Amino acid sequence: MPAQFTAIYEKGEKYYIGYCPEVPGANGQGETLEECRESLQEAIKLVLQDRLEDALWGIPEDAIRETVAVA
Repeated sequence: MPAQFTAIYEKGEKYYIGYCPEVPGANGQGETLEECRESLQEAIKLVLQDRLEDALWGIPEDAIRETVAVA
C-alpha cells in the first residue's frame, strides 16, 4: 500500500501552491490544480528520498535493514 499524506492547496493570484504538513519542506506549485498536485507529489518523493539517504549514511554493514508497514 502506498504511503498517504495530507496535501493542502491554496489559490494565489496566478498559481496554486501546495504543501504537505507531514513532510516539512515538500512544496509544490502550478498554474492549474493538477500541475500543483503533480509538483507536490514529486517534492514529497524527493524530500523523503533525500532524508533516507542522509539517515542511512554511515550505518554499519552488519546492521539489519527491513521495511516496516504502518497502517
